Amino acid sequence: MKQTDRISHVKKREIQAPVVTAIINEFIAELGKEETLRILAGAIGKDAIKSGKELAEHYHGNSMKELAKLIREVWCEDGAMEIEILEESGSEFHFNVTKCKYAEVYRGIDEMELGKCLSCNRDFPFNRGFNPEISLERSKTIMEGDEICDFRYSLHL
Repeated sequence: MKQTDRISHVKKREIQAPVVTAIINEFIAELGKEETLRILAGAIGKDAIKSGKELAEHYHGNSMKELAKLIREVWCEDGAMEIEILEESGSEFHFNVTKCKYAEVYRGIDEMELGKCLSCNRDFPFNRGFNPEISLERSKTIMEGDEICDFRYSLHL
C-alpha cells in the first residue's frame, strides 16, 4: 500500500465500528453482557499491548518523546483528537483531549459503551506494551460524557 493509500487510525475505526459492534451485540444476546465484556476486555488488552510494542519498534524507541510523537501522528491524525498540551518533558506528557472523533464514531451508531471498551480501554494496556515504566492516569473521557479526556503520562525509573 502506498503512503497515499494509507487509511488513518480513526477512519479504520469508523469503517470497523458498525460491524464489530453488531457482532459484539450478538455475543451479548447469546452469552450475556458481563461475560461478553469480560472476554472483549481480555482480547482488546492483548491486542493493545501488541500494538504498543509494535509502535515502540516503529518509532525506534519507547521514551516519552516517542510516545508524544506517536500520539500526535497516529491518534491525532486527520483531526481524530484535538489536544491541549499542559506539560511536556522527558518524563511527563500531560494533555487534555478537547475533541474526539473516536467518540463521535460510536455516538453516531449509538454505541458509546462499546466505544469505551473498544477504544478508551485500550489506552492502559497499550501503554504497558509501549513502555511499562511510563504510567498513565486518566479520570475523564469524552466517551463517558465528560467534557475532556485527561491524559497524564509520567515516566518512573
